[in-house]
Amino acid sequence: GADHEPTEEEQYEAYATAIKLLDGRPLTIRTLDLGADKVAPAVAELHEHHEYNPFLGCRSIRLCLQHLDLFRTQLRAILRASALGPVQIMFPLISNIMELRQAKMILGDVREDLEDQGYELGNDVPVGMMMEVPSAALQATAFAKEVDFFSIGTNDLIQYTVAVDRSNERIANLYSGAHPAVLTLVKEIVRAANRSKIGVSLCGEMGGEPEFTMLLLGLGLRTLSISPPAIPEVKQLTRTVGIERCKRVARKAGGYDSDREVYNYLRDEMNKLMPGTFSGRSMNY
Repeated sequence: GADHEPTEEEQYEAYATAIKLLDGRPLTIRTLDLGADKVAPAVAELHEHHEYNPFLGCRSIRLCLQHLDLFRTQLRAILRASALGPVQIMFPLISNIMELRQAKMILGDVREDLEDQGYELGNDVPVGMMMEVPSAALQATAFAKEVDFFSIGTNDLIQYTVAVDRSNERIANLYSGAHPAVLTLVKEIVRAANRSKIGVSLCGEMGGEPEFTMLLLGLGLRTLSISPPAIPEVKQLTRTVGIERCKRVARKAGGYDSDREVYNYLRDEMNKLMPGTFSGRSMNY
């Protein structure tokens, strides 16, 4: 929302403030994630080329790799701030190994430049990636060897898996986190992360919908990034249910062929555990 492109110093100050407020807890900074439905007035020239389908166009890490000055400025600010407390970097919308390796190479170059200039930097800055493209999910085992953690971005993962623009009201009913293909990809990502002993978390609207909580826990997820209003129900549920029951729910959900069947089953299981949770609540599968 700024009226100018943020400078290195402005970004550094913002990150430094966040690190101090976290008081020793780690700060994860996702690199610039512009494009598609995220347009920044301060860098309007980056969006001057009309794209018929911007969600499949030049966005997120693709945009950064084409505008290296912008990318390097943010990486410099992040690495400088890493001297103040635990920080980890996360690259969005990675769709192939070469994108990730190029981003990591640029990060390495930026670190060398800062060290040559005498800046104090954090010694351990974990590097992770968003898992939000099916091509990345299908190569999760290979990616797990290249990063320190995964974050499953369900909003885009669902959108790309079922080929539905989530902002298109005409086909909104086809956008479903309960789609068996989506669940299969989430399961494979978590398995790959666990096999390689790297961290894995999940963000997006799916993580904040309590009807999915038992399923996600059963698939092996232990970290969910959700909006504050969703916290009470999800928190209550995780304190109520046991992991073995969640695993049974995940196994059974994996046997259904349609999103409607999956969602109805998850909803029934929720009502058994916490009766009345869905009273007056619309069905949104």
